[in-house]
Amino acid sequence: MKRIVFFCLIGLLALSLNAQTDVKQVKTAKVDRKAELKAQGYVDLGLPSGTLWKDKNEGGFYTFEQALSTFGNSLPNREQMEELKNSCKWIWSDNGYKVVGPNGKSIFLPATSYRDCNWELVKFNGKGYYDGLYWSSIRSGSDAAYSLGFSSDKGARINDNGSKMCYGLSVRLVAK
Repeated sequence: MKRIVFFCLIGLLALSLNAQTDVKQVKTAKVDRKAELKAQGYVDLGLPSGTLWKDKNEGGFYTFEQALSTFGNSLPNREQMEELKNSCKWIWSDNGYKVVGPNGKSIFLPATSYRDCNWELVKFNGKGYYDGLYWSSIRSGSDAAYSLGFSSDKGARINDNGSKMCYGLSVRLVAK
């Protein structure tokens, strides 16, 4: 009987040590993942969801389908865009917004304008056009998708009616 108890205790000790090792590995993996994302240019703005935003655009303009097929789950969803808009301080400069997170870290969203369905560059003229438009990963209708737009005179907003999927918009990636 003593032997059975002894072996059971040894077994429990081994399981306990293995579980502690697994917890350490998970914590190390999270730290490694965060360091890897930081090295790739992602910035932790201190957002409640833990979403990290890339520090620069993915060059050029993309239609919605191009953006979705190229970047997939790395495109922000509508909620992530809302969180960026509502949880951060937006400071306009000559050519875009400095977006400052709750922890004081920031990213810069340049005023890249956008391209219409004929691929003509639409520049801000002070009459309601956007200085910048950025794709989300979510459709808002059969021929539109949500986007984050901003202008120097109206600040940032989510386009509830969406942007036409044939438009050429900028892309800013996110990660968790």
